Amino acid sequence: MEAISSAPRRLLLVDPCDHCRRMLPRLEEAGWSVSSQNLDQALAATYDIGLLRLRSDHLTRPEGVKNLISRSGTEWIALVDPLGEPVPGLDEFIGEWFFDALALPVDLPRLQGLLGRAFGIARLRGIGNRRGDQHELLGQSRPLRDLRKQLARLGPSEKPVLILGESGSGKELVARTLHRMSRRVAGPFVSFNCGVLPEPETASLLFGHQGKVASANGGTLFLDAIHELPTGQQERLLTCLRSRTLRHADGEVMPLDIRVLASAREELGELVEQGHFHPGLRQWLDQNRLMITPLRKRQGDIALLAGYFADLYSLEAGRRPSHFSEEALAAMVRHRWPGNVRELASRVRRGYALAESGPIEAADLGLQSAPMDGALLGTLEDYKRRAEYQALCDALAHYSSNLSHAAKVLGVSRPTFYRLLHKHQLL
Repeated sequence: MEAISSAPRRLLLVDPCDHCRRMLPRLEEAGWSVSSQNLDQALAATYDIGLLRLRSDHLTRPEGVKNLISRSGTEWIALVDPLGEPVPGLDEFIGEWFFDALALPVDLPRLQGLLGRAFGIARLRGIGNRRGDQHELLGQSRPLRDLRKQLARLGPSEKPVLILGESGSGKELVARTLHRMSRRVAGPFVSFNCGVLPEPETASLLFGHQGKVASANGGTLFLDAIHELPTGQQERLLTCLRSRTLRHADGEVMPLDIRVLASAREELGELVEQGHFHPGLRQWLDQNRLMITPLRKRQGDIALLAGYFADLYSLEAGRRPSHFSEEALAAMVRHRWPGNVRELASRVRRGYALAESGPIEAADLGLQSAPMDGALLGTLEDYKRRAEYQALCDALAHYSSNLSHAAKVLGVSRPTFYRLLHKHQLL
């Protein structure tokens, strides 16, 4: 880790308070080059690690923070004002989007140690990204196997594909996989987030002479968050797709040869009914669709993915591979994973850094090791079904690489174990 941490270190401090500003000289003395920006300016900044004072308005309108962090490709630490009343969803928001959080006023030595760990993990994250992100399609659950079959079928096609899935579920990875499987693999893959910029800037960046549509010619254009594309640009996009031409404001017409892939968090039909999405564009995009199952419904894949991430970070750091404690495995199975695979990767990075030479504990992952909250009362059959499901999940968490042993631990035959896995859609 020391070798990784020898590079110059740039720190971005976003929306600082007076106490945060008073820390700057001490951080600079510790070797950090610190710049300070507000949230709107931060998108254009360059830095290695991000530090954000998490205000109440960030939580009521979290899109700006999520956009900044997801586009940064690095680790972020939250500085949280002490609050008298608990804020619903605060722990989940921090766990999904931040490497860690500290309460204000900050203990400076603790912050410096945390920044150092985050910097090392950010470097590992960059190395991991250069290796590719195929890990997000790892898994033996039925939904993952079905998804891989659909990818093999749709990859060679020239038709559009609408990719539906929750935040962090790997929609862009699926789009890149479709591109790699297509005859356009030698052409460009161009990605554009439709919900990031105001409409005038969106129009210029998407349809300009050097815009995304023109840049994708001969390859694949991936329109992320297509449901957020300004309504004024939806018809223009549909015209381009139908005519296979791009008409510029100066009258120049450019022939287009692109395959369009798009993603959305939810079905587009309701937006069409509300008048917020063009029905013709929805029909065009919806010729083929892929649905990505959220991680919480793929319990059998959680331990496999977590182990992959832990091994990756250990390998890149040149350290002995880390393993998860019994409590950590149980906590991962019981967690709801609102941020899906992206959240899992973030929590394992954090846990790997905090655990150092020992096993990764639930607390290192930012998860509670307490038992899962009790479900609503139901019939005896409901309780039996939930108990059976949880037993299978726990067995998969511990023995996902050896299903015969998992069956033996549960005291059932291997055929019975497989039957139960299929019954609960865990395999």
